[in-house]
Amino acid sequence: MNKKFLETIKAHNGVLFYLPFHQLRLESAIGKNVIELSEILDPPKSGLYRCRVVYDAEGYEVSYHPYSKRSVTKLKLIEDNFIEYAKKYADRSALNALFSQKEDADDVLIVKNGLLTDTTIANVAFLYKNSWITPKQALLNGTTRMRLRLEGRIIEEEIYADDIGKFEAMALMNAMIDFDIIRNKKIEEIVC
Repeated sequence: MNKKFLETIKAHNGVLFYLPFHQLRLESAIGKNVIELSEILDPPKSGLYRCRVVYDAEGYEVSYHPYSKRSVTKLKLIEDNFIEYAKKYADRSALNALFSQKEDADDVLIVKNGLLTDTTIANVAFLYKNSWITPKQALLNGTTRMRLRLEGRIIEEEIYADDIGKFEAMALMNAMIDFDIIRNKKIEEIVC
């Protein structure tokens, strides 16, 4: 079965953000010289948009969607020791199944084999002694996570679910929200 992949790229007033990181991930999924994102994207010239590219080695589909940030102030810990999402697949059914268990939370924070990974829409980082730490066992090496690691702004470590209480703050990161720090809450109030 031919799997389809997905890129979500931020566009504001026609400007595409961090396109080389998306191109790198696309090439790692299907190979170089197959699709050149800069040649196929032409976002609206006014407003904030989520450019959605669904692709495989045979072709691609592009769509543009007005974007408004979803508020995340509470996450529910959900354990799934079998989930795999190493590539950004268009089929998000495994993530959607976990999301459906969020109850009154805004999203879930996925635990795999006792280690924190990601939410269903973002990589995560935690502030500890003035350093931002991201889970070494992330489900997906997101483009924002990749960029911030290269810039030295976040570091990877194994983070156990039991460690949550020691952190001072939390941030979500993805292509649309960049590095979004959740403020004015204790971690125990954010993650339950």
